[in-house]
Amino acid sequence: MAERGRCWSRRNQALLCTVLVAAWDAAWGQLHYSVPEELPKGSFVGDVVKDLGLELPALRDRGVRVVSKGRTQYFALQGKTGHLVTAERIDREQLCRLVEKCVLRCEMIVEGEMKFYEIEVEITDVNDNAPSFQEMELEEAMSETTAPGSRIPLARAHDPDAGPNSLQRYELSGDEHFSLAVQAGPGGDQRPELVLEKALDREEAAFHELVLRASDGGEPARTGTARIRVAVLDANDNAPVFSQEEYTVRVPEDVPVGSVLVTLTASDTDEGLNGHVKYSLKEMQLTSVMFQLDSETGELTLVRSLDFEEDNSYELDVQARDSGGLFGTTKVGIAVTDVNDNAPEISVRSSLSEISEDAQPGTVVALLHVQDRDSGANGHVQFSLDGGVPFRLQSSQGSYYSVLTAGELDREKVSQYNLTVRAVDGGSPAMQSCTVLALRVLDVNDNAPVFAEPRYSARLAENNAAGALVLTVRASDEDWGQNARVRYRLSEGRVRGAPLSSYVSVQAETGALYALRSFDYEEVREVRLWVWAEDGGLPALSSNASVVLEIVDENDNAPQVLYPPAAAPSAAVSGWAGVELAPRSAEPGALVAKVVAVDADAGQNAWLSYELAKATEPGLFRVGLHSGEVRTARFPLARDAARQSLVVVVKDHGRPALSATATLTVVLAESVAELLSELGSAAAVPGEPAASLTRWLVLAVAAVSCLFLAFLLLLLALRLRHWRRSQLLAATNSSALRGVPASQFVGIDGVRAFLHSYSHEVSLTADSRKSHLRLSSGSCCDTLPARPPPEASGDLVPTGDHVDGNDGQVCFQQAQPNTDWRFSQTQRPGTSGSQNGEEGGAWPNNQFDTEMLQAMILASANEAADGNSTLGGGTGTMGLSARYGPQFTLQHVPDYRQNVYIPGSTATLTNAAGKRDAKNAGASGGNKKKSGKKEKK
Repeated sequence: MAERGRCWSRRNQALLCTVLVAAWDAAWGQLHYSVPEELPKGSFVGDVVKDLGLELPALRDRGVRVVSKGRTQYFALQGKTGHLVTAERIDREQLCRLVEKCVLRCEMIVEGEMKFYEIEVEITDVNDNAPSFQEMELEEAMSETTAPGSRIPLARAHDPDAGPNSLQRYELSGDEHFSLAVQAGPGGDQRPELVLEKALDREEAAFHELVLRASDGGEPARTGTARIRVAVLDANDNAPVFSQEEYTVRVPEDVPVGSVLVTLTASDTDEGLNGHVKYSLKEMQLTSVMFQLDSETGELTLVRSLDFEEDNSYELDVQARDSGGLFGTTKVGIAVTDVNDNAPEISVRSSLSEISEDAQPGTVVALLHVQDRDSGANGHVQFSLDGGVPFRLQSSQGSYYSVLTAGELDREKVSQYNLTVRAVDGGSPAMQSCTVLALRVLDVNDNAPVFAEPRYSARLAENNAAGALVLTVRASDEDWGQNARVRYRLSEGRVRGAPLSSYVSVQAETGALYALRSFDYEEVREVRLWVWAEDGGLPALSSNASVVLEIVDENDNAPQVLYPPAAAPSAAVSGWAGVELAPRSAEPGALVAKVVAVDADAGQNAWLSYELAKATEPGLFRVGLHSGEVRTARFPLARDAARQSLVVVVKDHGRPALSATATLTVVLAESVAELLSELGSAAAVPGEPAASLTRWLVLAVAAVSCLFLAFLLLLLALRLRHWRRSQLLAATNSSALRGVPASQFVGIDGVRAFLHSYSHEVSLTADSRKSHLRLSSGSCCDTLPARPPPEASGDLVPTGDHVDGNDGQVCFQQAQPNTDWRFSQTQRPGTSGSQNGEEGGAWPNNQFDTEMLQAMILASANEAADGNSTLGGGTGTMGLSARYGPQFTLQHVPDYRQNVYIPGSTATLTNAAGKRDAKNAGASGGNKKKSGKKEKK
């Protein structure tokens, strides 16, 4: 019972040790599995993912594969389950012919993590091979004189299996003269020998038939048999003897095929046929392929190339036999020495074909495995990476190396690397091998587009066609692919209040800038904008460039004449019209008028020149080439027409040149009367629609004025009648005028006040078909006060000298007026703005004011006939000085004054100052004549 407990404890300890070893190996990234040989393809070996503690979904994403050491891949990894399975049928006897423990090694490569795990699979033997003899029929010869106990070595059976399944025992059957003895060899192998138990007698039996059986230890056991025929010979008492009991030969593995490795010699002291020796190999199964033994000379020749990496030693059994059947044996040991005949082998277990240029230093790009099948110094490998690249090699576990980035990558400098990895062994001469890793650098959007020029400028002629190409901007991006795809756009902006996009557009792909509308230099002379170039990366990078679009002026605007003003649209004469006055006494070079013109264009297109194109008298006037001033070229002559028509052409300097015309009418006159007469005659010219319209307007104004004057005269007559009646009544009641009420007396100042209350203004323009008649805002009742204040009462009829007339009536000489009769400046009746008489107390010149009103009405009518009436000029100018100059005043107006009589009296009111009456007395006749002419016209 105690013994059984101790056995159970030992078993538990062994199991625990196995588990601990497996756990220790798994911790270090190594797995051990054991499977029998001859399993079908796809058989389960082990759950690698579970044993390594990995996650199956993550491994699928990263990429996993199994690589076996050697040319044949015996294992594979199932992607769905993570199980390690067999990829081929495994024959242990073929893989591990001379190795007792057959172990296959492979690695599991995790490409995404650049990691590997070593896996060892032990192939256990299966009794799938029976022992076999090389020859099924064995011939042996023995002399009849052979003493009992003699031994003859027999051919050994071969069983490729190992362990208990290998050859275990031999059995002999068939004859009592022989027995079987088994000897143990140096390597523990069994060597059968035929032992003679009983003396032979050739006369009794010339041949003996035996059966040799070889059995292994499998369950069930497998056997192999060989038939042995022993011939009994006559007496031959000397057997051949080799010169050496054992031959040892060392040959390099690169010895040529056909070379003699060793020559065996054996001697036989017998004579004749019994002394003739022949050589043979006893183990023909393994050695016949590699070696060949000459039976006559004993030369051992190499038939097949040696390979130290496959077999480094061979052992041969050689037999020398004479003709009498006697033989001798020896052993030949051949040791194969290593030669540096294998270059290092580089295997790329995992590698990246592309890497981002922003990868951090130390990123693994490849996992390499290197091995050299040679041994010793010949198998020592030095691994290196060609310089000049930002990569380095790092030794990993065992024979693995990692290729890592040693610095920053820049795709714009180097877009692809061909990494050359070299492996050199330590042989003499050294052998090397290399492999090239192609690594493409992926682009990262780390470069913004760059314009070919930081500033662009273009000139575009105005009046361009919509959609015209202005210029093309170019930007390049050093990146690649989508990151280098450049698109263009315009920045937001406004031009003259409108969006910039309504003026200019840019083609997103080509960078072509187009004008969306026709530009006008007079409106837009320059457009400044920014063009942005943006790549297609994420995030996108951009840059900008300024563009200045200069609009070039074209001569598309004709000169515009500012003065003289434009004629009415309905005027029959085209172009520009104006009226100017030139005295007949003007000297040569006198300034008559000035043509003022402008051009909306710029530069040379806006340079203006003036020239006289047409004139009534070609030599009378000249025009300044650049100033446009119209001056007299000579003295006006009497034969020169009073009305001169000038056509001035204004040209610019564009190509082609554009022009405009201005028409000036220059009147040669010395006085206003002549000017008005000339203008009136011009207005009466038939066939001019403007003159006809003006004529009707003048007639309408004259009719209204006549009606107004008639109304005034009627009112004045009624007042005078009333006053005369009151005077007659007063004369009957009293012989004196004292005490008569002031309201019953109407004087000249009252008439003036009445006229002031009904004053009016007339405005006539030639450019309008409308005439405006504006009456004073004052009421018609704004006349003289009905009754003067009490303190103003007195004698209304001034006293003075009287003269008897022929009719018996008394005539009073007018005396100096009483200062109490004067009105203040604001109350004085008369025309608007007139200041007649002296402020120092002279009697107001009411007759002059009346005549002044009449002259003003007539002058307004004449100016209206010319279409340029401007009533409302300065005091005493009737509005003429504003147009014809300050030299034309009321002194040029005819005198239309008439005497005013006081009803009921023979007195005549004249100027208080005799100076005015004296002046006008001499000229009264001439004034009346001129007035008569005006009235006729």
